[in-house]
Amino acid sequence: MALRVASRKTLAHARLGLGFLQSRSLQTLTLPDISYDYGALEPAISGEIMQLHHQKHHQTYVTNDNKALEQLQDAITKGDAPSVAKLQSALKFNGGGHINHSIFWKNLTPVSHGGGEPPHGSLGWAIDANFGSMEALIKKMNAEGAALQGSGWVWLGLDKEFKRLVIETTPNQDPLVTKGASLLPLLGIDVWEHAYYLQYKNVKPDYLNNIWKVVNWKYASELYEKECPTERD
Repeated sequence: MALRVASRKTLAHARLGLGFLQSRSLQTLTLPDISYDYGALEPAISGEIMQLHHQKHHQTYVTNDNKALEQLQDAITKGDAPSVAKLQSALKFNGGGHINHSIFWKNLTPVSHGGGEPPHGSLGWAIDANFGSMEALIKKMNAEGAALQGSGWVWLGLDKEFKRLVIETTPNQDPLVTKGASLLPLLGIDVWEHAYYLQYKNVKPDYLNNIWKVVNWKYASELYEKECPTERD
């Protein structure tokens, strides 16, 4: 009886999730374009890394998530609760990989387009208020990213409930929201080896130091301003 009840709950939750995906037209994912050339972030990030990262790794997450979604829909139609439960990890991993990388491409921009220029206005003030300075923020994020065991991400996020900035890490391809429903990712740095190994070998701190030269603070500032608009007289 307990197993039967659990199976019904699993299928019910999956149906709700699939209905949400269908209503949002997200059942089929597509690889997003990058708004700059693969080599535009050099020398901070090589064009070879960017091309492989985008065309191979991100595309794989998209392909595998779409495959898992098709399998999920088929399992729900058949009432196959074990298969529904089994697919959850694939959907989390590949869906998370798509979400995180879609943010990552926007978090970067060539130096010629403002890459590395520190944020001004409300986000700049918030960074000073929460961390003391931009230098202190970078130092803390680099330390958190370098210390992360295995693969994952280091994030600068906005806690929308308390209107404060936070630094978090997530393992594998877990999105920032897994650390709290009120957390909005402003900046995510991929610390999987595929993001840097071809260029920096196993010296992850060098990658972390150099990526700040192409961070798109304008994009992060726009996200922050939408949630915490500057008060005007």
